[in-house]
Amino acid sequence: MKYVHLTVILFMLAFTASICMCENQAGAATAHEIDLKARTTLDNLYAKSPAAKALGEKASGILVFPGVVKGGFIVGGQFGEGALFKSGTTVGYYNTVQLSYGLQAGGQKYGYVLFFMSESAMSWLDKTDGWELGVGPSIVVVEAGAAGAMTTTTGHSQIYAFFVNQKGLMAGLGLQGTKVTKIDK
Repeated sequence: MKYVHLTVILFMLAFTASICMCENQAGAATAHEIDLKARTTLDNLYAKSPAAKALGEKASGILVFPGVVKGGFIVGGQFGEGALFKSGTTVGYYNTVQLSYGLQAGGQKYGYVLFFMSESAMSWLDKTDGWELGVGPSIVVVEAGAAGAMTTTTGHSQIYAFFVNQKGLMAGLGLQGTKVTKIDK
């Protein structure tokens, strides 16, 4: 019985933390809100990482998820909305969703930016009704330390991912099993 109470308490803490980290608790963000947050996130990334800025100048498209909320206890999930930019213009809106099961507890908020370096990599976004990251073109997650040594001539991947704005407590951060789907805004 003691373990049931502990489980319920931990679940409530994780759930509360994930809810508190949501900036827009009233519902889904508008297109204008997504644009503003995505552009700010991308500008902040460029200011901190010359490698990201160099990739952005050569990318066929950039998909920015400024705020992804993740939480769970045993069963977890994440959700976020973002914008796709081509040549500096917003051309679409997407959401990112993931469900997971396993040894996990906590909540966090973070963002990520995907740089699509070719039109063939971009086509994965539209080929199916939702693209599962980890299935299709390979994604290179650029660590903060590695970004300093990376240039557009040393990198040869189709898609690069940068994590940004990390807050909260939850073990592990990855994109495997995350589904990205185009949405109407």
